[in-house]
Amino acid sequence: MASTSISRVVPASPDKVWSLIGGFDTLPDWLPYIPESTALEGGRVRRLANPDGDVIVERLVDFNEAERHYSYAILEAPFPVNGYVSTLRVHAVPGRDDVAEVQWSGRFNPDGATEDEVVDLFAGIYADGLDALHKTLAA
Repeated sequence: MASTSISRVVPASPDKVWSLIGGFDTLPDWLPYIPESTALEGGRVRRLANPDGDVIVERLVDFNEAERHYSYAILEAPFPVNGYVSTLRVHAVPGRDDVAEVQWSGRFNPDGATEDEVVDLFAGIYADGLDALHKTLAA
């Protein structure tokens, strides 16, 4: 199983960051790659569309409001992986209440691609996503 993790410090308190990204159906609010999200099954599943019209279906598998993190599994996507589970987590930065660290990590099995290719793919998606989050919060 392959994995990758990317972290960024963003210019907002952990509570403010979590209020933006903590909803499972809020990706379009901060992630330009996902302009559309439809909540299904009472909000436990999200159907996403990217700008190319590709469909991504994900299921919420863990959610912790107090610790500010959630995990999800991909059910359907155009990515060369299976067994994908990812976690989005917001951490406080010791001694600072005006910034937060956001960590986006995932583990997955390559399927039709090399381990390096899928690690690079998701590291890029996570880095671009966290850069977009930073820009949204800095605006």
